[in-house]
Amino acid sequence: MSYLAKTYNRKNIAFKYGKGSYLYATNGKKYLDFVSGIAVNSLGHSHPKLVDALKKQSKKLWHVSNAFQIPEGEKLAKKLCKKTFAHSVIFQNSGAEATEAAIKVARRYFYSIGKPKKNQILCVKNSFHGRTIAAIFASGSKKMTEGFGPKLPGFNTFIFGNHEALKKKINKNTAAIMVEPIMGEGGIKEIPDWCLKELRKLCDKKKILLILDEVQCGISRSGDFFAFEKSKIKPDIVPIAKGIGGGFPIGAVLMNKKVASGMTPGTHGSTFGGNPLAMVVGNAVMDIVSNRKFLNNVKNLSKYFLSKLNKLKDRYPNIIREIRGRGLLIGLQLQKDQSKFIEKLMDNGLLTIRASENVVRILPPLNVKKIELNQALEIINKVCKNFS
Repeated sequence: MSYLAKTYNRKNIAFKYGKGSYLYATNGKKYLDFVSGIAVNSLGHSHPKLVDALKKQSKKLWHVSNAFQIPEGEKLAKKLCKKTFAHSVIFQNSGAEATEAAIKVARRYFYSIGKPKKNQILCVKNSFHGRTIAAIFASGSKKMTEGFGPKLPGFNTFIFGNHEALKKKINKNTAAIMVEPIMGEGGIKEIPDWCLKELRKLCDKKKILLILDEVQCGISRSGDFFAFEKSKIKPDIVPIAKGIGGGFPIGAVLMNKKVASGMTPGTHGSTFGGNPLAMVVGNAVMDIVSNRKFLNNVKNLSKYFLSKLNKLKDRYPNIIREIRGRGLLIGLQLQKDQSKFIEKLMDNGLLTIRASENVVRILPPLNVKKIELNQALEIINKVCKNFS
């Protein structure tokens, strides 16, 4: 009997430890982990630099209130701002907290300039921004919002790719448009560069804010530090989490100087956000994943892996419909439901996870080795060969 609430449909498997790209189960089996905690374990399991940073800090100071200075947090915030468009950072503990805070930052900005009625956030229908009350109603997903009414006001949605419908949804009360540059849960669907550029122009024209949710696709997952960077635009607000902690709970909201002006003492807070343990791990991750050589390696591995996956698609067109993604955020869209396929991959030692539209989501650690990609390709080929 489990005393955990049944909010997850957990697989009948548990792990003793992880090392690099592998997980070692209590059943004695070794698995190639291409779930990575859903893009969380950006440097695999038990990375020595992360372990060392955590071990050293654990002997000094675990937690201190945000009523006081936290030098480790100042250090990480500076690195994030120097690397990106941002002027200021608010630290959280998860992606959902980060997107919630992003919504607050957008609304507070308009309040601070005397426009409190500008509070509506526009999002892609059936997108994913977390599972808190505000986040589920932001996505407009019937599945996620069912049973959690009444409907939370202040949100509206538009269909992915329907630009004319989006323009019609913008009104005098619209504060921001919030989208994922690459939709993770939504099926590994990438917003094209030209579209991001048009979104930026539209927001400027309508004098509203652009929030780009990089919780899953950010922190070098796409081969660029942020997925939006390829489009050469600058958003106003960016929530991040997952990969920045390398497995340790961290979330953050990055914002430009304009919107940061609305956030004053008392407007937001987090008991555990920015704690010294999380911050030293975040600094260690940042030092590795923001390196240009590291990013180029992610791109090279991605190019190789995607080319091989497309060959498998051509070999098994009745099974694989499309290969999606960028960097090491990859999706295999199947011709039918992916559940059985994912089970077969696991039976053969490869862990993956589902996404919408029959997509098998593949999220290797960013420091994955080419030999490990080849191992995954062999398993996928084997499963396709015997799949019916």
